[in-house]
Amino acid sequence: MSEQMTDIRSKLVLVRHGQSIWNEQNRFTGWVDVDLTDRGVAEATKAGAMLAAEDIRFDVAFTSFQKRAIKTLWMTLEGIDQMHIPVTKAWQLNERHYGALSGLNKQETRDKHGDEQVHIWRRSFDVPPPQIDATHDYHPANDPKYAGYDPAILPGGESLKMTTERVLPYFNVQIRPFLDGGNNLIISAHGNSLRALMKDLFEVADADIPGFEFPTGNPLLMELGQGQKVLSARYLDADRAKDLPESGKS
Repeated sequence: MSEQMTDIRSKLVLVRHGQSIWNEQNRFTGWVDVDLTDRGVAEATKAGAMLAAEDIRFDVAFTSFQKRAIKTLWMTLEGIDQMHIPVTKAWQLNERHYGALSGLNKQETRDKHGDEQVHIWRRSFDVPPPQIDATHDYHPANDPKYAGYDPAILPGGESLKMTTERVLPYFNVQIRPFLDGGNNLIISAHGNSLRALMKDLFEVADADIPGFEFPTGNPLLMELGQGQKVLSARYLDADRAKDLPESGKS
């Protein structure tokens, strides 16, 4: 029995949604629920085709409450003819909330506040953007999707650290048990919620994790061993791959 347990392996695919309308417009998006562009649809479709070539049978899928991630998952599952598998949507997997920066053009924000300040807001681990209150249109308390949740737990602006502090508890309680059981999973989410998962799986330091990028619509395929040790990891589209951490859990 102990030998069988040590041999448990699972496949985990992380995919960032395809290009969104505000990605294309170079705007801070966060929790604003924008749709995919035509390019984003094509990226999601290609993600399904690339995964089909890997011939993986998935047991369960997870995604956020945001349509760009949900649609990317739909098209990916359609591409591998696995739309029947259970899908769980969780707001905890949403993108980082960009607070008062939401909707602003990134270059115009640099022109106004300076490159250094915008870099701190975007790429520091623990510095949040300016907050918005619960009366703001972009606060999730005013979005019907979150009507059943206490506004006190919904963010008005988050650092990557704050995002990690909501993503990882959800991952540990709701997702990790599937991996412990040797199941194959796919998660369609967002650049920063996926960074939070990468930080945990690869044991990346706080100061280093903001530097890792997830390309849109390019699945990251990982094989995990006992205790979610990363045995291998690669982006399926090598031409659009980004750097990965060098070491996983030991």
